Amino acid sequence: MKVTLGHQLEAFSKGIYLDSDGTEGGCFNFYDWFCGGKSLKGKANKLFPMVRRFAKKMNIDLSKHYVFFKNNAPLTGSLYDDFRICDIKSGEVVWTVIPKSGHSFMCEVWGAENEFKTPIFKGKNLSEFYKTLTN
Repeated sequence: MKVTLGHQLEAFSKGIYLDSDGTEGGCFNFYDWFCGGKSLKGKANKLFPMVRRFAKKMNIDLSKHYVFFKNNAPLTGSLYDDFRICDIKSGEVVWTVIPKSGHSFMCEVWGAENEFKTPIFKGKNLSEFYKTLTN
């Protein structure tokens, strides 16, 4: 059973790193990684606040989603991290957010709304993305 995004963020605020399955492990919510394991905690410390802000800006229901992290190794380019927000019932990824791509060296936001065919946003950083939102 998956733990909710709300529980993950609440735990993080207390210094606990809950994986999407609700356990606290040495992978710090990373599903897959190509970097040294010792760097995962630092990466999670950078990603969780981004997740919190993204969820707030996008009005994501914290009780119906969960998040996991991935460290990517492209064939060309440098390692980079992303976070993926998933529907808790289906397990399907709804959003993939790449703060800085190892391919384009830009922030990219991908979503199920266009079936992940192209980035919904590609720009300098997430703050730029948030400026495009109409609330």
